[in-house]
Amino acid sequence: MVKGIQRLHYGDTTLPESSILPGGDPARATPIIFSVFLVQTEKKRILVDAGCETMPGFVMHNFTTPMAVLQQYGVGVEDITDVIITHAHHDHIECIKYFPHTTVHIQEDEYRDGREYLRHNTRICPFSESVEVDEGVTAVKIGGHSVGSCVVECEWNGRIYVLCGDECYTFSNLKQRIPTASTVSPDNSRRFIETYTHPQYICLLCHDTE
Repeated sequence: MVKGIQRLHYGDTTLPESSILPGGDPARATPIIFSVFLVQTEKKRILVDAGCETMPGFVMHNFTTPMAVLQQYGVGVEDITDVIITHAHHDHIECIKYFPHTTVHIQEDEYRDGREYLRHNTRICPFSESVEVDEGVTAVKIGGHSVGSCVVECEWNGRIYVLCGDECYTFSNLKQRIPTASTVSPDNSRRFIETYTHPQYICLLCHDTE
């Protein structure tokens, strides 16, 4: 049973609008943040994405590390029982090396793409379509942003909170019901929007500044 969800914000940058909305202006910079989520259940402390400590090609501001932000909440790397990787892009997986003894849950296609990052990890659990990590915490393959990209559904206080990974960067996608421009499968990204804009879901985004 989920007891709490905390977003851990560890840096700021911008993305071109064209990466967020189809037909967006490539010259228009949109502020985004970098964050991961800490999900606490009765039995586990689950980190959704490991985050990064470097971000080549981006001008970063207020940049620290997910591990430093965890410490601010009194949580050490040794306290994390499980890490769910939503997808194997650098900014979501680089810091997994600092959690060598946690159980890592990653979609099997993303594991193939990200296994170099996981060479220090001893307990890796690839999955195909979905996996229940604990009661009320389920990773679900979407395959929009990348071939095996996932969201994490958390049942908390009678609602379903959805930790969206990079299936959309900003709430503009959800409010306007426009799939992300950063997608390998527009059809899957469209299905994500159609599904998770339903009122039963509350979407939490790792890159939006809201």
